[in-house]
Amino acid sequence: MSGPNTGGIRLRRSRRAAPAIALFLLAPTVGELLLGNLAYTQLPFFLPILAPMYGGGALLIREVTRRAGRGPTTMLILGVAYGLVEEGLADQMLFNRYYAGHDEMGDTYIPVLGMGGWLTLGVLTMHAVWSTNVGIALVEAFVPDRAETPWLGRTGLSVTAVIFATGSALVAWGGYQDERFLAAPVQLLGTAAAIVALVIVAFRRPPASRLAGIAPKPWIVGVVAFVAGGAFSCTADLPGWWSAAAVAVVIAVTIIVVGRWSRQRNWSRAHRLALATGAVLTYAWMGFGMQPESGPKTTGDYVMNVVLASGTVALVVFAARRLHAFRPAASTAGERFEPAAQPPSG
Repeated sequence: MSGPNTGGIRLRRSRRAAPAIALFLLAPTVGELLLGNLAYTQLPFFLPILAPMYGGGALLIREVTRRAGRGPTTMLILGVAYGLVEEGLADQMLFNRYYAGHDEMGDTYIPVLGMGGWLTLGVLTMHAVWSTNVGIALVEAFVPDRAETPWLGRTGLSVTAVIFATGSALVAWGGYQDERFLAAPVQLLGTAAAIVALVIVAFRRPPASRLAGIAPKPWIVGVVAFVAGGAFSCTADLPGWWSAAAVAVVIAVTIIVVGRWSRQRNWSRAHRLALATGAVLTYAWMGFGMQPESGPKTTGDYVMNVVLASGTVALVVFAARRLHAFRPAASTAGERFEPAAQPPSG
């Protein structure tokens, strides 16, 4: 028999789970739909398959990081590991030169590895930033009072891991049905070893020390992120190994600059949201020029681009307002480079 407070308990539980649900849905939306990889006619079939992997992966990264008392740097490293799981073990695009009928590796193909220079750097960066960490940063800004604590208990974390594993298996099965391609055993073993190494580095690396100086204002950080995102996207159009060299430079410079800013004493949650904003707006405008994998864009695809881009702006505004409203009540405006967080008891 239900007691008089059953409805209230259920409501509180649903509110506690709301950020996790939001991230689960936002990750595939940013990672695939906003970029325009899928045609709107493909959504009913592909979204239910992709959401468990994208959403489960992003949520798993966020939860294990916060439970370990760590922060954005750990999440970023785990985002690279996620990219290897998806593109190296699941759909195996990193090793399939003619994936989806196109020569994705071109002149940067490395025969001894069976991989492409730009493709490897570009795809892993896209997953580390856009498929996982952009969504995490946005949703954490939605709930600033819970940004540094876990959203799921042990049961929820276990369910998320099962969902992610199931989604990855579905993508692997679907990819094989479409491509009839299997990477060499040494490639798969090497990918698995790299994933394990990245996870170890993510959780064993010592916290970074603070630096002297003051980071730029959040809006400047956002503009830099937007410009860096645009430069990153343009490297794919360069000929031959110039593309791989250019993307490596863009990635390295961004890591150095942002890494230094994030260690300065005034770095705050607002700066992190600005980074995510610049990145997600890059995807929003890129989506209009991206051709879906299924063929040329249609009017329906452009309508979807407009709807998603408008929704992205609305989400960013909402996140900024939530963060701004929380700041006066917060004991500190910022987040330590690797903040401490206590895991829930349940």
